[in-house]
Amino acid sequence: MSDYQTPAPGAGMDAFFLARGIAVIGASADATKIGGRPVHLLRRHGYAGAIYPINPKGGEIQGLPAYARLADTPEAPELALIAVPAAHAVQAVEDCAARGVRAVVVLSSGFAEAGAQGAAWQAAMRATALRHGMRLLGPNCLGTVGVAERAIGSFSVALEDYYPRPGAIGIVSQSGNIGSYTLQLLVQRGVGISRMVTTGNEAEVDLADGIAALARDPATRVILCCMETCRDGERLTQALAIAREHQTPVVVLKIGATEQGQAAAASHTGALAGSDAVIDAVLRRHGALRVRSHEDLVEIGQALSQLLPHSLPRKPAVTLVAASGGFGIMMADAMSDAGLALPALAAATRARIHKVLPGASTSNPVDASAQISSRPDILFEVLSALQEDPGEATTVLFLSLGLYSSRLRDIYLQALAQLRAAYPQRPLIIISRGPADAVVQIQALGIPVFSSIDAAARGIAALVRQAELLAAEQPPAVPARSAGARLPESAFRNEYAAKQVLIDAGFEVPLERSVRDADAAVQAAEALGYPVVLKILSEDIAHKTEAGGVALNLADAAAVRAASARIFASVAAHAPQARIEGLLVAPMLRGGTELIAGISRDPVFGPVVMVGMGGIYAEVLRDVAVQPAPVSQAQALAMIRSLRLFPLLDGARGQARADIDAAARAVARLSEFACTHRDQVGEIDLNPILVRPAGQGIAILDALMVACIPETESAHAE
Repeated sequence: MSDYQTPAPGAGMDAFFLARGIAVIGASADATKIGGRPVHLLRRHGYAGAIYPINPKGGEIQGLPAYARLADTPEAPELALIAVPAAHAVQAVEDCAARGVRAVVVLSSGFAEAGAQGAAWQAAMRATALRHGMRLLGPNCLGTVGVAERAIGSFSVALEDYYPRPGAIGIVSQSGNIGSYTLQLLVQRGVGISRMVTTGNEAEVDLADGIAALARDPATRVILCCMETCRDGERLTQALAIAREHQTPVVVLKIGATEQGQAAAASHTGALAGSDAVIDAVLRRHGALRVRSHEDLVEIGQALSQLLPHSLPRKPAVTLVAASGGFGIMMADAMSDAGLALPALAAATRARIHKVLPGASTSNPVDASAQISSRPDILFEVLSALQEDPGEATTVLFLSLGLYSSRLRDIYLQALAQLRAAYPQRPLIIISRGPADAVVQIQALGIPVFSSIDAAARGIAALVRQAELLAAEQPPAVPARSAGARLPESAFRNEYAAKQVLIDAGFEVPLERSVRDADAAVQAAEALGYPVVLKILSEDIAHKTEAGGVALNLADAAAVRAASARIFASVAAHAPQARIEGLLVAPMLRGGTELIAGISRDPVFGPVVMVGMGGIYAEVLRDVAVQPAPVSQAQALAMIRSLRLFPLLDGARGQARADIDAAARAVARLSEFACTHRDQVGEIDLNPILVRPAGQGIAILDALMVACIPETESAHAE
């Protein structure tokens, strides 16, 4: 570990985009090589600053004087690109630090991704950068592009034939190729780019630096982020907070949904709160918009850049227009599946449409027939009526073949231009596959174009979510309490011991007894009152039901004795080596709805809290909500309300409404408990929690607490 502090997210990143001089270490006269392409691209696209090719042979490279050493340049460049073999890159980084270079891009590969020696070289470069306060991007990356400044710190082939026009979309990608491909697609769609950052191995500069830097960039209005992994959860959330502060939407494509790191964990919680669910919750909690495909990343990102800040959809509702009833039905199906409503049009709106198109169907979808494109004034009047409808739904127009006809294309473009000028703050969405030049013309009007009906449905739903994210205030996080008294080691031994700790922390647990044998079980049952439940107590048996270690609804002493014998025999057969500590005797409680709640430890974000529909079907239903801990009671309540089966708690079909407030208090308290004892607790599983009718509270019927693995063991396991 280095003694030097890691810079705050985004600090010093301007040196990559505003550098007044750029050195290329390992420069080549061959413009097809990695060391030659940056020189070629800087010259071809008109970078105004000094370019310093560095090559031990000196001489001239691509028409520029070359320098044998970085120390020989007439002045220190602010940015250096390193394109030398990995074994020589460490020295190159040290040379940059000695020369006073502010930022370095290591384009070379062969580092941590290649094995132990490469990892050592990468660590050495990081240490040098931190020691000198120099930002280091990469290694094994495609670098950066500052479009308006023509500051190219990259060898991307996407820049060979086309150069982006300056614009509002910034790109941050851990994958160089995905970032470069994103840039190329946007260029082909006529979209302007502000900056691109690809972070590669992230020896020093990481994804959070890119997000924070672009959020602070006045030219960037939307950030498209391609994420493979998150190495530092705190830095990511800090960067997202900066983006939120600057009202800059961050659209995230998270690829490579990690296999659940807790798959082998003892608890149901560990199996349900997988890594991808956690990153999804983190992004949502901190205002980032997650998408599931690269196509959505590009199309939604472009739509955002066109509609911000005043034209985003105000509500999840659409008015659909097509020249065919069949296409209207297809649109209605897709929009409904995406959670968008199709409200009826106002009578005045229908009358206006019938005035110019007497035969049109003015339900929603609007079947305007082919007559809608007969004249620009008719199209303009129909769309104007929809834009002025008091329902404020987003108007969506499907164009199947119209833009391929030169006559119809002119009609559409003329009417759309008039409409955009007349209603600049009302959202209008077009669905069309082309031709490409016509799509670019429509987008130039500030009207988003989606390539398919399904893409438009997903896109509009995402735009609505983004509008909500921008309008909402970030709910205050519950501060983690300082570490309390250490839990007794017995808390991790069995269910009874775990519940005693929970009772001390204020959780609602029914009165239960721990006993050694059948006789004591009968005495406990008579004291508690029949019917009762018996459970095996063993630190070696996490899932008691699977071992035959549970007996329910025992109504008398004979049933208790028989169940005790049956449990001991079944457990002995199922787990002969298990250490048996006795039986738990608990009251048989009825009435209410079962939830599961728990804590697991994410390797990046720390304790996370999960709540879902519980009981023996928890892992089958997988109806869960996950959040980083801690959460407030309001946040816990929102988690519960987000469950698909929440109506079962909310009084569906005449059932009594459950005490969801008590359940939310328990989830919030559990999250705080986990943060307080994060050094001891690895997992907690409360399953089931019986949620009684409103006002009657809850009862935790089963509990499992798993100690966290010491840091040394965890590191060894990784």
